[in-house]
Amino acid sequence: MKTQKKDTRWMVSVALMAAIIIVLANTPLGMIQLPIIKATTVHIPVIVGAILFGPMAGAILGGVFGICSLISNTMAPTLLSFAFSPFLSTTGFGGVAKAIWISVGCRILIGVVAGWLWILLKKWKLNTLAALPITGFVGSMVNTVTVMGSIYFLFAQQYAAAKEVAVTAVWGLIMGTVTASGIPEAIAAAILVTALGKALLVAVKRISVAA
Repeated sequence: MKTQKKDTRWMVSVALMAAIIIVLANTPLGMIQLPIIKATTVHIPVIVGAILFGPMAGAILGGVFGICSLISNTMAPTLLSFAFSPFLSTTGFGGVAKAIWISVGCRILIGVVAGWLWILLKKWKLNTLAALPITGFVGSMVNTVTVMGSIYFLFAQQYAAAKEVAVTAVWGLIMGTVTASGIPEAIAAAILVTALGKALLVAVKRISVAA
């Protein structure tokens, strides 16, 4: 009976986190204006959910993030949406699979990596206030590195054409994005995951004890 209640509580909790992701993905709340660029916050609930409820929850929440990204890039395409929407592929089935990997697969990895990293850090008995920002930073960088890295390896020619540059210049553009956007996003994630995670870990523990 207790196991059933625990499973139900887990599913409800993950569903609530998924709802937050959907709201963030479809409103301006999903972006934070930094001095130079806008940093996404949609991956924050994925990382926090992975910390609170485990890698499986992180994978599910990452999948929700990815599907939201796929839909957004399909319904309101931008210059690089061909890399995120299978419906905008111009390279056949191979392009469809590549776009699904970038939009959904890479986002699933955020939750999986964050969840297992949190478990590993706690197994090493690292202080929570140290483990939270590390998990937040790494989880955010997984998003940036896997997405931009996949674009480089899978869509270099299309990326070069979209940017109207030579293929040899793509690596520099990718690294520029990782540096200018990915690192500030990771720092913001470290701060937000620490602030939210600290409070939510206490709340979840109290609910578990009460149950």
